[in-house]
Amino acid sequence: MPKVIFINTDGSRVEIDAPLGISVMELAHKNNIDIEGACEGALACSTCHVVVDPSDFERLEDASEDEEDMLDLAFGLTHTSRLGCQIIVSEELDGLTVTLPSATRNMMVD
Repeated sequence: MPKVIFINTDGSRVEIDAPLGISVMELAHKNNIDIEGACEGALACSTCHVVVDPSDFERLEDASEDEEDMLDLAFGLTHTSRLGCQIIVSEELDGLTVTLPSATRNMMVD
């Protein structure tokens, strides 16, 4: 089973065995990792924004145009930013490390 490593905002590391086919956002939710995901993975917000470790970034599928558009709204955007709902765990992503940003910007709240 592949592992995903989350780096929390306080710098602590959490390593989780991840079932194949689950998104990074869903994995975070199932394991009490503090990631919002306001649109529940509908690609309608940027609250599941994560920063992928540069050594892992090239292993990911390219972001879709819709994901790129949502990332433009993310707080603390970096060149290795992705939406957790769009990263699907596979054997090829074993050891993937993602850092949670210090804040999120939720445009869905009135």
